[in-house]
Amino acid sequence: MITANVEQLFDVTQDPQAKQRLLGGISNMARCPHCGYQGRLATPIVYHDNEKELLLTFFPPEMSMPLNEQERMIGPLIKQVTDRLPSEKRKGYLLKPVANLTYESMVQTILEKDGITPEMLKEQQERVQVIERLLQASTADVRSEIIRQNLNLFDEQFFALFSRLAQSAAGSGQEPVARAMVELQNQLLEETEFGRGLKESVGELEAATKALQEAGQGLTREKLLDIVLQSPSDARLRAYVSLARGGMDYQFFQLLSEKIDKASGDEKTRLESIRGKLLDLTNEIDKQLEARYKQAQDFVESLLAQEDIVQAVRDNLNNFTQDAVEVVNQLLRQASEKNDYTRMGKLQKMVEILREVSTPPEVAFIEQLLDAPDDAALVKMLEGNQDLINDQFMESLVGLVAQVDQAAEQGNPEAKTISEKLSKVYKAALKYSMQKNLGEPKIQ
Repeated sequence: MITANVEQLFDVTQDPQAKQRLLGGISNMARCPHCGYQGRLATPIVYHDNEKELLLTFFPPEMSMPLNEQERMIGPLIKQVTDRLPSEKRKGYLLKPVANLTYESMVQTILEKDGITPEMLKEQQERVQVIERLLQASTADVRSEIIRQNLNLFDEQFFALFSRLAQSAAGSGQEPVARAMVELQNQLLEETEFGRGLKESVGELEAATKALQEAGQGLTREKLLDIVLQSPSDARLRAYVSLARGGMDYQFFQLLSEKIDKASGDEKTRLESIRGKLLDLTNEIDKQLEARYKQAQDFVESLLAQEDIVQAVRDNLNNFTQDAVEVVNQLLRQASEKNDYTRMGKLQKMVEILREVSTPPEVAFIEQLLDAPDDAALVKMLEGNQDLINDQFMESLVGLVAQVDQAAEQGNPEAKTISEKLSKVYKAALKYSMQKNLGEPKIQ
């Protein structure tokens, strides 16, 4: 017996991540960790995208079911799609689901709606085939020859595909394949033009990170500008923008403009060129952030549209990114300002679940101990949770005490208040832990 993620309904309107699970082979794929077999499971599929007016069905021919049985199995899934949609979004396409004879034709229809042509698909297949050939090659020299024969394929899309496949191999426990891909990646970084550029970018990113870290807390806009103006290459400029976009605001560019006004000759030309590049790079970063935010917002809104918000969040915990969490907090503030109590209630439940799953048990228990009304209640809570009083709990408690004490020394008034309570909790927990280790789990 092996485990597999079986999914029949891919409703992109309700779950934006569903498309990636379908196209990326995350769902309905069987991978045997024992013999290495990997293949697609034969299961009926319904795919829905209200925005693109797509309702597709696929019934694996190997299941050999008559048409009426197929409709009986797929009908409830289509009804679920329709029931989830508000009345104004229920259009004629819902009455005419498009049946696909093959899985590949369904995928092609989805991709064509995204503007991905058959030619583009062919190129992607060629990239996959090249990766397979490279992995099967017996020596580095053979790989070099394969690379030389396919230089036109080694672009950004190739390396993005390679990265996804490598992560998939590592995540599914295919250690020999994962090791082979790491070795192959190193060769690709050396022997392809895009790979060499990518390797340079990584090096520049490391150098930029080191420069900013050395500046430490003394990193002002003026200091950041001085660091940026010393960039030896455009790749270093790009690295600084990716790491310190937040500091490159209106005042930053105003300081740069003042330097340009005071400069002359070649220096003025150099500074103007840097300003132009920085403006282009920051604009590019902003567009990427905007796209990421939009994707996160669509994801959160799709969950809010579901009646059972608790179940919806629990079913999609793996799809929550840091962007999505920030969107949730922002939407909660907006709902609070507008007194939208229905929306606030759903968002607060969402926050509670995210906090619950992201908080380690020992930290959650420490928070409970801090709320103890008196010493007697504190002792009772410790005695009632013996299993939680372990080395990991004590390490977390010691680390928290150090953090709070440091904040208190820096003048944080809230930290000073918590420090007293935390000190009391620490002393009681330490005493209980010592007595527990001695076989006397009782605080006198």
